[in-house]
Amino acid sequence: MYRSQAVLGAILAAAVGAAGAFQPRSLARQRNSFALGATVDPDVVTKKEYQDICGVQFDDQKLEERLSRTKYLYPKHVEVIEDFSPIVDEMVDKILLETGAKSWQPQDYLPDMSKEECMEEVKELREMAADLPDDVLVVLIGDMVTEEALPTYQTLLNTFEGCDDPTGTTESPWARWSRGWTSEENRHGDLLNKYLYLGGRCDMRSIEVTIQHLITSGFNPGAQKDPYRGFVYTSFQERATKVSHGNVGKLARESGDKNLSKICAIIAGDEGRHEKAYQRFVTEILKRDPDGLLSVFGNMMRGQIVMPAELMTDGEDKDLYDNFSAVAQRLGVYTALDYAEIIKHLVHTWDLENLDGLSGEAEKERDYLCRLPDRYRKLAERSMNKAKKSGDEPELKSFKWIYDRKA
Repeated sequence: MYRSQAVLGAILAAAVGAAGAFQPRSLARQRNSFALGATVDPDVVTKKEYQDICGVQFDDQKLEERLSRTKYLYPKHVEVIEDFSPIVDEMVDKILLETGAKSWQPQDYLPDMSKEECMEEVKELREMAADLPDDVLVVLIGDMVTEEALPTYQTLLNTFEGCDDPTGTTESPWARWSRGWTSEENRHGDLLNKYLYLGGRCDMRSIEVTIQHLITSGFNPGAQKDPYRGFVYTSFQERATKVSHGNVGKLARESGDKNLSKICAIIAGDEGRHEKAYQRFVTEILKRDPDGLLSVFGNMMRGQIVMPAELMTDGEDKDLYDNFSAVAQRLGVYTALDYAEIIKHLVHTWDLENLDGLSGEAEKERDYLCRLPDRYRKLAERSMNKAKKSGDEPELKSFKWIYDRKA
């Protein structure tokens, strides 16, 4: 009798502890006083008995079924994206993502440190990088830091309702896309980081501190778990990243760094393929729910597209992102004109001018969006012309990334 009571007590204590993991912290704390801290002895408790007490299923299929019953904030949006999930599957398998021996890897563009002649290769890389201006170096570092914050971007993808990866190995088209996209993007930060390290002109510890701060700070572009908002954002941001890497590559070539030019080109190529994928997702949404997509797109454009590294800091310079962005603007790497051009590109790619069968509200949003690129361009040109006429020299800022040299 005493043994059976002890076993039952242990089971109930473990059940309470396990159930607490799924409760709000305050409730878990209230219940903690009832837990005896005992664990279930597998010799005396069957899996079925434990499940009857805790209501927990162990296998992945049951977990996915439980999670799929969760109520969505955007049930119609989830229904729409599930409708074209076969297209996502096809893009993962045939169009976008190659893995293994066929895909490029960072090592393909760096000295092979296992070879006897590796130091000669490093010397050649450093000689080419030596003439890279500090302002180009600052923008390159900022782009690399942005790429290295990849964990926050995969986290973002997994917040889009209907596009998540609830188990970490889910075989849905959207989960496969998320992991495949991440695996490609992961190469970008790796390659740029190693290039900068071998180049020897940067304070790598300061850069690493910046990366850690950025990942710790997180990233919120205002997607609000909505897949429509999420894919409009990624359509914009992938193109912006492609533009930035491409322009840094051009500046590197002008400075005689053929290695860096090649590196930036291969990364920009990846961003271009990813851009087309996300824009295709939005095209498919427009075919099924044009009113809903236009409402979201218009709402987002009335605000501002948040750049993924806007919370960047090295622990000392609270204006680091603004200072980095100012250098990028002066160099023409990424400017207000580029912002306007991206909006124009999206309006053209999604053929908004020729959308018909819309509600009255959706027609207003379409007209607003179609006029928006010219409005942004005029504002950008006016601002840039004003800065030129003022004749003021840009204020140079020191960056810890380059040992407090100014750019």
